[in-house]
Amino acid sequence: MKRIAPSILSADFSKLGEEVREVEACGADLIHCDVMDGHFVPNITIGPMVIKALSKVTKLPLDVHLMIEKPERYIKEFIEAGSNMLTIHVEATTHLQRHIQHIKERGVKAGVSLNPSTPLEALNYILGEADFVLIMTVNPGFGGQKFLRSMLPKIKQLRKMINEKGLSAEIEVDGGIGVENIKDASQAGADIFVAGNAIFGSGDYRKTIKEMRKKIEDS
Repeated sequence: MKRIAPSILSADFSKLGEEVREVEACGADLIHCDVMDGHFVPNITIGPMVIKALSKVTKLPLDVHLMIEKPERYIKEFIEAGSNMLTIHVEATTHLQRHIQHIKERGVKAGVSLNPSTPLEALNYILGEADFVLIMTVNPGFGGQKFLRSMLPKIKQLRKMINEKGLSAEIEVDGGIGVENIKDASQAGADIFVAGNAIFGSGDYRKTIKEMRKKIEDS
């Protein structure tokens, strides 16, 4: 089942709980939470306290994306805060397999993320253990960036790798996803679509999510 995950990075933080409840009521499948540390990416966003607060206002799974250096320092805290899915970057840690295993042992779905310039070969010895792979379709750090169409072949190749190995890993895409390109990402093989500004900046969450879902169904 293909799913739409509004990213709170583009929400109004002065009423974050209301924003999350609203996209849930309008048909979202997941809530995507971007965690940035100002080191791995040039921005600072939220920590475990916000995840814990959000877990109390929504029944949707919290899809937490750690864009931080040495994410192993905070995996335990984010899991205890209520993360249902937890993604760490290939580029951000030395002992990737160990940390993916740790996340899964705690009953949380474990994801591996790749920046645009990171080749799929980085997944050769971890793909079979990841529950999903997050392909960045912008260079991470800021919301509102333009979708990199050069990532479509990368998504296609990853889908081919997963299928040829008989794996069940899903593909998530994050960055510049909107009504105008979600169909292309879906046709390339993506399963989960993170959309921030396209939804929270639309003025009509229900209409936008509905249009996105229609594009996915037509893909």
